[in-house]
Amino acid sequence: MTSVLAGITQLGSNSYDFGLASTPALFKSTVTEGFNCDGAIMLTASHLPFNRNGLKFFTAQGGLGKADITQILGFAAQNNFKIALQPGQVMAENFIAIYANQLVDQIRAAVNHPEHYDLPLQGLHIIVDAGNGAGGFYAEQVLQPLGADITGSQFLDPDGRFPNHVPNPENKAAMASICQAVKAQQADFGIIFDTDVDRAAAVDH
Repeated sequence: MTSVLAGITQLGSNSYDFGLASTPALFKSTVTEGFNCDGAIMLTASHLPFNRNGLKFFTAQGGLGKADITQILGFAAQNNFKIALQPGQVMAENFIAIYANQLVDQIRAAVNHPEHYDLPLQGLHIIVDAGNGAGGFYAEQVLQPLGADITGSQFLDPDGRFPNHVPNPENKAAMASICQAVKAQQADFGIIFDTDVDRAAAVDH
């Protein structure tokens, strides 16, 4: 990602460095007031093995498709870029926190509980299994502020080696892990994410 930021700034464009983020958060950066990024780039292995990282590209219209990527590769092959006299700036921003707050506000508005507007999930025990991917924020920054008990949530800390199980809701071992956690904690609900949090699965008690 250091090389991507260097390339962007050398051409005179400004950039945000969001650090750890999710795929949906990267898209939201293109439509969030105060940011309205012209584009966003995510470095991720997605559902591939951890050593198969690649780039995902977004605009306000959504993710780029194969034709768009082919065009980008064509531009790269031509290497006909002009280095700016004044390089752009890189600004660090904790956008995942802003995105999490957006989710909290959306859930509160959607539930619209007349007595517990701020804590619509109060009384629910919900476990998150992030598989050491990027989804650990969801437990402490989304569910907990909404009143949920997140006791027993597991593998929330990012670790690109994925030491506990593959972060993939389609993986049998991963699903067995969240099922076991929900049963062991006698929780109401369990949510498991993939590496970059654009796929999820859920289990009930």
